[in-house]
Amino acid sequence: MNSIINLEGVSLKQNHKSILENVKMQINKGELVYLIGKTGSGKSTLIRSLYADTPIETGNAVVLGHDITAITDKDIPILRRKIGIVFQDFQLLLDRTVYQNLRFVLRATDWKDKTKIDKRIQEVLTLVNMPNVAQKMPHELSGGEQQRVAIARSLLNSPELIIADEPTGNLDPATSIELMQLFQKINEVQNVTILMATHDYALILKFPSRTLRCENKRIEEISIKKRT
Repeated sequence: MNSIINLEGVSLKQNHKSILENVKMQINKGELVYLIGKTGSGKSTLIRSLYADTPIETGNAVVLGHDITAITDKDIPILRRKIGIVFQDFQLLLDRTVYQNLRFVLRATDWKDKTKIDKRIQEVLTLVNMPNVAQKMPHELSGGEQQRVAIARSLLNSPELIIADEPTGNLDPATSIELMQLFQKINEVQNVTILMATHDYALILKFPSRTLRCENKRIEEISIKKRT
């Protein structure tokens, strides 16, 4: 299988404090992988390092063919265009419509043709089952609907990898299940690799997949059995 993420001997610090040490992690194309661990265990630090937002102290790190330890400022936008990021708090621009939110991302990534922009926005909104919300403001949407728009935003540039940082953290259990079904669809139908940091163990038990745990400055793979 093709490796999307490959870390060997990676160490990470935050505010000069060691967070993770000697991390070895490989994620292959088409996988859906959970990343779990207590608050402060290093999940978010690790995630930020994958899109070159947190420097890697030591080790080797290749993400989507880019050597993260030696990546230049010029190449960081190229890497990030290949990655869709979904945050816990949606991070939609509240002063503009859903359409304007999505258009903003496309314009920022050098899309210029209005017809192509409109077509792509409609495609991703349809993919997340929100085809009729383009002219709505974020405050007119529920939390689950806003997160669907955020997922649509992450898909705009047809990423090879989606990194989701606690995407169901602000949602009720029923909405979380709907969102997880959507992530599974994106993973299986679109063949997009997904790395999801989560505290939602009930969700993992309902939708088991490969699971990595941050603990004691290390990352280890653990076994999860589906709840019947």
